[in-house]
Amino acid sequence: MTLSIPQPADTRNLVITRVLDTPRHAIWRAWSDPEWLKVWWSPKPGTTEVIALDLQPGGAFHTRIQGTGDDRSEHIWCFLEVIPHARIVFTSMLTAGWRPAIPELAFTTLISLSDYALGSCYTVQVIHQDEASREQHEKSGFFEGWNTVISQLEEVACTLR
Repeated sequence: MTLSIPQPADTRNLVITRVLDTPRHAIWRAWSDPEWLKVWWSPKPGTTEVIALDLQPGGAFHTRIQGTGDDRSEHIWCFLEVIPHARIVFTSMLTAGWRPAIPELAFTTLISLSDYALGSCYTVQVIHQDEASREQHEKSGFFEGWNTVISQLEEVACTLR
């Protein structure tokens, strides 16, 4: 279920807020275990290889995604903030150990979890340097892709209750 929440005034951000029918601890487990993360992280029929998932500030977050056909991508991020069961922040502008990166698309992602009725409120906020970067990210399929993987996350997390 998607909540109708006013979007932030900052037009450089992309935001999705969903209510998931599963508790935060199950979502956290699906996020924090590489074996579960690889099941839901890329839209199916794509597959994910989790190369590094060091869930701590300065820790590596590195995935390799195989989409359909020749669609392959590698993503290297650095975790900035990790609050178990509540918040995950990572950026493409740094790699593990706080090393600077020069990504093709620079952004920082904030994942927030809170209790909501019998489930959880799950918010993804992706912040960009400027509106052009935000627009590029949106046109690349941000909303479709993230909504798909959030649904896949919910499906996995429901099995981990």
